[in-house]
Amino acid sequence: MIDQELLDILVCPECKISVVPKGQALKCPRCRRLFPIKDNIPIMLLDEATIDSD
Repeated sequence: MIDQELLDILVCPECKISVVPKGQALKCPRCRRLFPIKDNIPIMLLDEATIDSD
C-alpha cells in the first residue's frame, strides 16, 4: 500500500486535512472524497475523486 511517510504528508486538496486509507483509496474525513490509488500512486485530483456514501 502507501508508504507511511508519504501518507503522513498527503492532504485533501479541497479541505487541506490529512487523508486516511480506505481500501484501494485515500479518504478525506471531512468532505468524504475518495482519492483512488493506481499502481501504488495516490491520485490526489479533485476530478478523479468520488464521494464516499458511508
